[in-house]
Amino acid sequence: MAVISNFAIIRDSGMRSVVRLLLVTTAALFISACASNDKQEEVLPEQTYYENARDAMNSGNFNEAEQNLDYLETYYPFGRYAEQAQLDLIYARYQNLDLEGARAAADRFLRLNPQSDHADYALYMRGLASYNLDIGLAARYFPVDVSARDPGEQRQAFQDFSELLNRYPSSEYAPDARQRMIAIRNRLAELELYAARYYISREAYIAANNRARYIIENYSTTPSVEEALIILAETFRFMDLKKGATDAVAMLKENFPDSTAFNESGEFQPDILKREDRSLSSVVTFGLMGDE
Repeated sequence: MAVISNFAIIRDSGMRSVVRLLLVTTAALFISACASNDKQEEVLPEQTYYENARDAMNSGNFNEAEQNLDYLETYYPFGRYAEQAQLDLIYARYQNLDLEGARAAADRFLRLNPQSDHADYALYMRGLASYNLDIGLAARYFPVDVSARDPGEQRQAFQDFSELLNRYPSSEYAPDARQRMIAIRNRLAELELYAARYYISREAYIAANNRARYIIENYSTTPSVEEALIILAETFRFMDLKKGATDAVAMLKENFPDSTAFNESGEFQPDILKREDRSLSSVVTFGLMGDE
């Protein structure tokens, strides 16, 4: 019995030693890991983050710039560089082609600094991000027909640029914003024209007529108006609405006397519509039901 008791005591003592060793080893590893993390996440001085970000942007390394600006906002949200860091973050994200991120950063800046002297820049960059968001990367490298794409964020960009011009008409960014608003209107008009052409291809002339009228009424200063007037006149003639056709031709001749829709004698002779006889049901249903 004594032997058994001594063995049990020795075994228990050995187990306690093993457990103690495991605890010490685990603690050492934990402390080492914490020390390693502390070293990796060591908080630098505010000015260091800012200077690192500026140096990175100057060298074109916008990923590193964005990382330093994120650290600056995280550790020094109310520091001396806070406002400038938020502005730089908008630019860094835009240059990184993170257009949604740039727009979100601009929204945040405007929310936190509504009276800032740089609010016009944030508005401009927000509009610029939306302006390019619809086109995406594909259009930078491949031929993409922008007029065939859903305008989506173009309307938001137009609102941002419009707000910029209303609030800061003397801003240095106002001239470019104004030109981009013109480009957006042209693009929206082209989209309507694209739809009108589609309806013509479907022999849905009533729908094409509606699209053409919408262009003339809402985008009267865009290059799409000439073709819209031609479509309007031709579809009116097809539907035997003589007054509408006459008025459209007169408007076309007054505004575009050199239009290719006029022959050498000055007569209106375009050839954009198919001439098959079609049933009323086919016209009304945009050609989707045929003539049966």
